[in-house]
Amino acid sequence: MLGLELVVALGVAVLVGNVLGQRFGLAPPVMLLVVGALLGIVPAVRQTQLPPEVVLLLFLPVLLYWESLTTSMREIRSNLRGIVLLSTVLVILTAGAVAVAGHALGLTWGPAWVLGAAVAPTDATAVGALAGALPRRQVTVLRAESLVNDGTALVIFGLAVGLTVGEEHLTLPHVGGLFLLAYGGGAAIGVLVAWINMNLRRRLDDPLLGNLVMILAPFTAYLLAELIHASGVLAVVVSGLIMAQVAPSLIRAEHRRQALAFWPLATFIINGTLFVLVGVELQYALRHLSRADLQDALIAIGVVSVVLVLVRFAFLFSSAYLIRLIDRRPQQRLRRIRHRARVVSGFAGFRGAVSLAVALSVPKALDSGEPFPDRAFIVFVTSGVIVMTLVVQGLLLPRVVRWARLPRDTSVDEEQILAETTATEEAIEALPRLAAEQGADPRVMEWLRQEYEAHLAAARAKGAGSDDDPALLRNRHYTDLGLALIAHKRATIVRLRDERDIDDTVLRRLQAALDYEEVRLAGREPVE
Repeated sequence: MLGLELVVALGVAVLVGNVLGQRFGLAPPVMLLVVGALLGIVPAVRQTQLPPEVVLLLFLPVLLYWESLTTSMREIRSNLRGIVLLSTVLVILTAGAVAVAGHALGLTWGPAWVLGAAVAPTDATAVGALAGALPRRQVTVLRAESLVNDGTALVIFGLAVGLTVGEEHLTLPHVGGLFLLAYGGGAAIGVLVAWINMNLRRRLDDPLLGNLVMILAPFTAYLLAELIHASGVLAVVVSGLIMAQVAPSLIRAEHRRQALAFWPLATFIINGTLFVLVGVELQYALRHLSRADLQDALIAIGVVSVVLVLVRFAFLFSSAYLIRLIDRRPQQRLRRIRHRARVVSGFAGFRGAVSLAVALSVPKALDSGEPFPDRAFIVFVTSGVIVMTLVVQGLLLPRVVRWARLPRDTSVDEEQILAETTATEEAIEALPRLAAEQGADPRVMEWLRQEYEAHLAAARAKGAGSDDDPALLRNRHYTDLGLALIAHKRATIVRLRDERDIDDTVLRRLQAALDYEEVRLAGREPVE
């Protein structure tokens, strides 16, 4: 199929899947999988195979970088121990349990461990798309787990493939060295790329050039890490987490506004495309299995899916009791969560694009020229497990969340009100000094004081939860009237263009300013 036709087909599939998801109240990834499977019926689409490097090197860095930029570093620090355990120990245990199950189903140990490594890591983009109704702490832990555990899975995958093709030897020092290189080297590369990024961003005034550096950062981190056989995933995540901390005081407003317009759209398209490709790949793998192998593969999909859930539940509960037994500090007791919340986390272990990319990375032949054992079986089972976790667990998760009766998380709203009121109070306090330094007209200072005091009164009323407070009513009237005036100005500018009194260039300039003001008044800024 021609490249342009494929781009249009994938774009339409992403659009249709999201529209249907909204229409029927289903999670978009579920509908995207269905649309992808239907699209895979078309022979030309099904035969168009993207190399696994496209997913690992082109799609994954962008998604991981944006996830790391928009996650909470404070929550990661406070839950670091749990995140490390989930992204290392749980991945190893899961890969081992799946390998045992695969071996019991007839796979030799090498391919069984390859399958285990493919389905062991959870997927950050799937978690972000399906776990939005959870409290912030749980979402942060799930996202951080998904961001880091890919590195562990890729080390296991490399060992399993190497053992199968006869290139690796399994000794404790060798395995320990691989993990040290993966994590230590990946973290070091991430720090290096973040340092280069910071120095370049300080020196670049042009928003286009600054955001080009931002786009290059995840690919550079991933590439450099892969060159030294370290974890490209961890390099991208570390670089993103560092930039998330320094960006507010380093990056200029115009750079940030341009980035916020680009990244959410880019990640939305890439994420949706990956889910569609999983559905397409399922159709492709289905046609490369014999009838007998298909029956075995369907059984394996069910068995592996159950193993994934059981191992995750067992680890979540057993590790919690072990930590309580070892760590009895008062602050540790404050971090405990209810068993129902732990059940929700157990159901939120979705698999996604990383698992598919790992399965597709299995070499087609051994060094001897013989086909890699059970490669089509591994790809099909991995694709089926992804579908099972996204569809079954994705449909069950909202019901499990309702059953868990988790307390409503209002911390973000409360902290936002705190930040708004504190920043506005300190701005009003600094206003006379700043006005004197700027040599501002006293009337201008008074206008600004009145505007800021009105914002402060509205923020305090919002924090008090008083919807009928006069300050909030005045703020709503101000917003409604301002939006009406902007609409009137826009209509006037369009009329002047239609009457040929102004050029289209002038229209675009004024329209951009009006759009900015409308978004600001309406509070529709695209921020995470």
